[in-house]
Amino acid sequence: MKILFISQYFWPENFRINDLTLGLSEKGHDVTVLTGIPNYPQGQFYPGYGVFSKRRQDYGGVRVVRVPIIPRGKGGTFQLIVNYLSFTVFASFLGPLYCRDHYDLIFFSLSPFTEGIPAMLFKKIKKAPTVFWLQDIWPESLSSTGAISSRFILKMVMILIRSIYRGCDMILTQSRVFSSYIERDGISLDRIRYFPNSAEELYQPLSLPEEAPENAIMPSGFKIVFAGNIGAAQDFGTILHAAERIKNNKEIQWVIIGDGRMRPWVEEQVSIRGLSDTVHLIGRYPMEMMPRFFALADALLVTLKKEPIFTLTIPGKVQSYLACARPIIAALDGEGARVVEESGAGLACPAEDPDALAETALKMYHMPIGERAKMARQGRAYFEKNFERHMLLDRLEGWLSELRGKGK
Repeated sequence: MKILFISQYFWPENFRINDLTLGLSEKGHDVTVLTGIPNYPQGQFYPGYGVFSKRRQDYGGVRVVRVPIIPRGKGGTFQLIVNYLSFTVFASFLGPLYCRDHYDLIFFSLSPFTEGIPAMLFKKIKKAPTVFWLQDIWPESLSSTGAISSRFILKMVMILIRSIYRGCDMILTQSRVFSSYIERDGISLDRIRYFPNSAEELYQPLSLPEEAPENAIMPSGFKIVFAGNIGAAQDFGTILHAAERIKNNKEIQWVIIGDGRMRPWVEEQVSIRGLSDTVHLIGRYPMEMMPRFFALADALLVTLKKEPIFTLTIPGKVQSYLACARPIIAALDGEGARVVEESGAGLACPAEDPDALAETALKMYHMPIGERAKMARQGRAYFEKNFERHMLLDRLEGWLSELRGKGK
């Protein structure tokens, strides 16, 4: 099949869509990605990229076509909206000129939701079935993170989202409970498929030698590691409050790997609260290094704010953590907590409860090593049964082939 992916975010930015395109390419499909110039999460173009450079690339056999984009910057909501709209405009007007082939399927992930506009345009031009992979529920995701509070704008977003839903031939959901939200907009269940996130094959259990360079970067002690975006949704206020409550226990070290719009605030709070001895922001590292850092962690941390919409979501890092066979501390509600508890891979506590997170961290710290090792094994087994990459790719390929057949 010839498949066109439309995604504002793509390699070298780290998103699950990267591995999905590679997986389908490995299976013999002809894959093209229409995307923007990489600028996430730093807010500025990656070195070597620009409006007139690296516009066409090859990513492991996947053709990459880039349209101009206005970088997201670090200035707040307005710049972020301009960033979203710039991709929408350029992908809609320039995309059809750059991607002139016939495609059997159009695929997009609806994150941000504005990707749906060029996707619907391509559907009409190419007369191809359209699939989207739903990672967030819109517009609730906008209001829950505080990105947009205007009722009028949120209502307009809802109208657009419903139009996109109805224009799609298949909707893939990363969480089972997303289905009820889609049904409310008049979408029948026969167009909805549960397709959770997996994890790239590099996420494997590892054992590092003492001389591994990552050891020099990590602090000594009992390491609780958070990896990923440092943003509003991840509720760093709760993490810092919990760290503050048990900061006298110098053995417990909180390690934050990543970058994001909230990082300057987190760094400031670490200084104000006197947490520099126990909370460490070690920066952003390539995805390929994550399993090595995870191998040095005594527990891996996942958090989300206490919002109804986040109870429906399984954060993508959960699958990566499970795959690497490390115990998990989950300070969140709903589906994400259910997976951690059901798998036996770790301990869960309510979202936005610093006391509970501090107590859970202490409980994990005092737990016998053998019990934590059992959690790690159970997590890996659960991953292989529910989220393993090749199993999910086979399932998706079957659905896409079926959809293509109906479109002929």
